[in-house]
Amino acid sequence: MKAVRLIEPGQPLELQEIPTPTLGPGDVLVSVKAAGICHSDAHYRAGRSSTHPLPLTLGHEVAGVIVEVGSRVGFLKVGERVCLHYMVTCGICEYCQRGNEQFCKNGKMIGKYRDGGYAEYIAVPARSVFRLPDEIPFEHGAVMMCSSATSLHALNKARLQPGETVAVFGLGGLGISALQLAQAYGARQVYAVDILPAKLALASSLGAIPINAVETDPVAELRRLTAGRGVDVALELIGLPITMEQAFKSLAILGRVAIAGIGEKNLEIAPYHDLINREAEVIGVSDHLAQEIPGLLDWALQGKLDLNPVISRTVPLDAETINQVLDNLEQPGPEIRVVITP
Repeated sequence: MKAVRLIEPGQPLELQEIPTPTLGPGDVLVSVKAAGICHSDAHYRAGRSSTHPLPLTLGHEVAGVIVEVGSRVGFLKVGERVCLHYMVTCGICEYCQRGNEQFCKNGKMIGKYRDGGYAEYIAVPARSVFRLPDEIPFEHGAVMMCSSATSLHALNKARLQPGETVAVFGLGGLGISALQLAQAYGARQVYAVDILPAKLALASSLGAIPINAVETDPVAELRRLTAGRGVDVALELIGLPITMEQAFKSLAILGRVAIAGIGEKNLEIAPYHDLINREAEVIGVSDHLAQEIPGLLDWALQGKLDLNPVISRTVPLDAETINQVLDNLEQPGPEIRVVITP
């Protein structure tokens, strides 16, 4: 089969011909119909985040059709449309038993520590597979498996309640999903912070109040818009010290900031003024949970999560094209999510 693979960090991905994966008794083989290109993949290619073993097929946002099942798989059938939870876990360690499988002692993320979806086929354990309703396109199902699911997990970690206000920093795949999901949770108002007018216009069309961080200080503007109070929940989805600081400083008393953006630099907080004096909370967000995926799919079916605006375009399983998309992700740009359709 064909697969686009990371051979060496800092070098372009390469198209290779590799064997179609073989199945264990509890595995399924999926013909990939859609694989999202995530900003994390640009980090992996650059070597800013470790991946192993190499060579490795990237791609952790995957949807497709089952073409083969292992001998012990009884609840999934050949021909079913599916999307894949990207954490392959043991199911028996303390973290898996507690429902925090993203910390599984034996876990391996597809596209990072085992071959992912930039390929014609992928094999995963059946417990990582979720049926994808016919009404949801493969491209949407793939994107939901990272950007939407992680945004949902961030909102859950932040304990968003109906009637609260939310600020979303960063309007990429996560951010556009996050503002819709916050509205589905019953947020009274969602504010969307970015530097690109096209993304801000999209956020406005989805019901959020846009804040252009080039034209104004987001913290001051959020204070103005909330009559000096600040927001109850802020989601930081970029990973830059400046946006993490802005998100935190925009909080109201008892506010919570959930940080999902992957960054390499430290965040500085004044303990008394920024934290203690407001009883504010800083919450780390790592991946998402399998148990959150059924609800996410249901919201997509209800139309509360619309990923049509998120998917900028589709591209073939071609190394040169995929490398260009990853190059584009190294700088802020108008595209939100590009999806490979092998």
